[in-house]
Amino acid sequence: MRRIIMAVSNDLATDQRVQRVAQSLTDAGYSVTLVGRKLKNSLPVSFSYKAVRFSLLATRGPLFYALLNWRIFWFILFQKFDAAVANDLDTLVGVTLATKLRRRKLVYDSHELFTELPELVNRPKTKRIWQTIERIFVPKVDVAYTVCQSIANIYNQLYNKQFSVIRNVPTQRNAQTYERKNNVIMYQGALNVGRGIELMIETMRLLPNCELWIAGGGDVEQQLRTQAKNQTDGGKVVFLGKLPPEKLREHTAMASVGLSIEEDLGLNYHFALPNKLFDYIQAGVPVIVSNLPEMRAIVESYQIGTILTNRTPQALAQAIEQMLQASNTYASNIKLAANELCWQNEEKQLIKTYNQLW
Repeated sequence: MRRIIMAVSNDLATDQRVQRVAQSLTDAGYSVTLVGRKLKNSLPVSFSYKAVRFSLLATRGPLFYALLNWRIFWFILFQKFDAAVANDLDTLVGVTLATKLRRRKLVYDSHELFTELPELVNRPKTKRIWQTIERIFVPKVDVAYTVCQSIANIYNQLYNKQFSVIRNVPTQRNAQTYERKNNVIMYQGALNVGRGIELMIETMRLLPNCELWIAGGGDVEQQLRTQAKNQTDGGKVVFLGKLPPEKLREHTAMASVGLSIEEDLGLNYHFALPNKLFDYIQAGVPVIVSNLPEMRAIVESYQIGTILTNRTPQALAQAIEQMLQASNTYASNIKLAANELCWQNEEKQLIKTYNQLW
């Protein structure tokens, strides 16, 4: 049995992409160990594969990344394994050093175009550090894959390294009916810069009969809560916090409209294909997305929602109202999209990618 160690900087309890990959590899006959970090508010985990969680003295900044890669390096170095996986650039240093010293296979799962994150756009020195790390370590990987073709094309051109595409789509499950809440607008995902959440909250002023549900946590959560608290008129804003996957699916399935309106802040967001878009589809919820190429292509191809071309509260409110009035007309298209855009189809490419290692 081939043994694979997967390293990730996120909380293992909420990183659904990593969980899906680990479970698919386990089902395919691999022995998987998932390595991540544990925060003070981390939820308990229980998987069919082994999971190891580190508590670190720092939770952000250079010290955090240094400690994380240091722990990952020493953990992997003394394990029995055949391949190790770095999930995103922030784990690649530790994983690479350990695999090269042990002469094992190195896999890179790039969840995004890391060096083009909005948090780095106005921090040129920090961005150059990450670009240097990427330039040094990405060419050393044996197998690489990412979340969409646009990002794969960029990596292929930069490093002459073939990146496969494994989209971040959810598992298709047996239909489970939840009571649809009329006029509930859903956002799920990280509460970070550039996600368009400030615009969503402001738009609620114009939608007094609606509720905005926000599921997730992140760097700007407190600012968003303050904005919602100070905005006393209009519709209601409900912060659900970080939810375990099953609870998140339940809440999403109750919504009338799903939002994914990332701003065009750097190439990472420009080519974004967020997992929330596919989660909405699996929940049978029509979507409103940014006018960005990867998201636009999905919505136009399947005719499952609306593209927001004008980023104003008035334009978003109008799009939401139109969607609420015509939401039932999308049902058959969303069902077709859900049958095609699911992990059961995507994992076939995943296993094919890993089989290239041996």
